[in-house]
This record gives sequence, C-alpha cells and structure tokens, in this order.
Amino acid sequence: MALSLAISPCPNDTFVFDALVHGRVPGAPPVEVTYADVDVTNTAAERGAFDLVKVSYAALPWLLDDYHLLPCGGALGRGCGPLVLTRGDRTDLSGATVAVPGERTTAYLLFRLWVADQAPARIEVVPFHEIMPGVAAGRYDAGLVIHEARFTYPRHGLTALVDLGEWWEGDTGLPIPLGAILARRGAVDPAEAAAWIRESVRQAWADPAASREYVLAHAQEMEPDVVDRHIGLYVNEFTADLGEAGFAAVEALLGRAADAGLVPQTSSSRATAWTS
Repeated sequence: MALSLAISPCPNDTFVFDALVHGRVPGAPPVEVTYADVDVTNTAAERGAFDLVKVSYAALPWLLDDYHLLPCGGALGRGCGPLVLTRGDRTDLSGATVAVPGERTTAYLLFRLWVADQAPARIEVVPFHEIMPGVAAGRYDAGLVIHEARFTYPRHGLTALVDLGEWWEGDTGLPIPLGAILARRGAVDPAEAAAWIRESVRQAWADPAASREYVLAHAQEMEPDVVDRHIGLYVNEFTADLGEAGFAAVEALLGRAADAGLVPQTSSSRATAWTS
C-alpha cells in the first residue's frame, strides 16, 4: 500500500524527502506525492487527506486530534523568519491593505502577534508568487512573504519593514517554528515515519548531488544559487530533530497565540507528539 505524502515544491522539502519519495529508504513503503503550497495542505489536513503532510505550525490547534506531530522533517530555525515588505518609506501598517499567503500560516500568525497595535485596514489572501509583484505594482500596500523571497525581494524594488523572525527571536530567544510534518493517526506508525524521514534527511546531507535534479525540477524557476541558499537556511539541525528548543518554540508560539485569542487553546505539542 502506497503512503500518501503532501509537501510543498520548495527546495527544502524536496531536498529532505528525495530519498523517501524515490524509494531509497530501506523498509519504507512506496510513496505517492502531492505538491502544494502550505495553505492548501493546511486545509487538506483538516479533511484527513494525507498520511504524511507538511503543514504550518500555526494550524496545529485544528489538527492534533487527528495527527501526530513528528519531531523531524519540518522547517524551524533561526534567521529564517517571514518578512513584511513595502514600497517606499512606509513605517507602519495603519490603514494598509496587506497581502498574506494564508490565514493559518505561521507567517500570518506571527504577523498578527506583531501588528496588534497598528491594525491594517484590509487583509487579502493571495497566492505566494503573486505577493511581491502585487506590492511592487501598488495593488497592495504591503506583503507578507516567506522562503526564497528573503533573497529576491530587492529585485522587485521592495523594502523590508520588519523581519518577523528577528522580532520573534529577540522577544523570545527561541527559533522560529514554520512548517511541521504530521502523521495521520491510525494510518501510519509515527515512530516508523520519523525513522524514514530521518534516514531521508541523513541521505540528503550525505550526498546532496543525488537530489539535485529532483529539487531543481520543482524549484519554480529559482536560480541554482537561490536554491542552495534556501536549503542551507531551512534544512538545519531542527530538521533532524526538534529537540528541547524546537518544542519550546512551538509551545511558545501556540501559547501566545491562544492567550491573544488567535487560535484555540490546545494541549502541549510535546504531549501530543511522538518524540522518541
């Protein structure tokens, strides 16, 4: 029986899952892959659509009854936070129209925690690839971006109003929890799934060239140097294991958001995760 897996086409996900997807992880079942932006997988996970799925940490309060949080394979780190981009010299977002990549993305949750005292006039959910061109063209006053946009936004003539990762790290001392890997309860053993993913990560690091063709094929026209910088930033020690700092970051994010009334209260992510 094939395992259904949903990940993004971003280089960090294809790099991490290359060996698992292509049958090079001993003992793992065949894998059927769906590639989709995280806003799509957040919604699909609510329907139980996949056995293994990449979602936003911000979506966990709606998902942990049906999924185990795996302690590996996701995106969490330092110096990799979302950016709020504008044209010109705007210093705040009061009255602004802001484009965001999804209502249950971690980027948007961080944004809502940061922007509490300068509420924008309007939020529009926009496909990620349309955000920077939309801000540059004046359709939006600001845009919330993630991933490779950290490296490419100056090409659009845009300015970073705030680095939400810097803000979060400065305020909490913790890394930024961005994307999580979940295993559907009753469909896949979480201990086995974590072992498969860790072996896939190990192989990716041991032989980066093995995944190169696969990564570039899904990299949405990114230049190879941007792909390399993307992988270097988002695939790190937390990809192999969340560890104490990683779980503390998740709990801090969801705890603060629940206290602010932005997400439902949930039990500890550590208590609902398989952490061996």
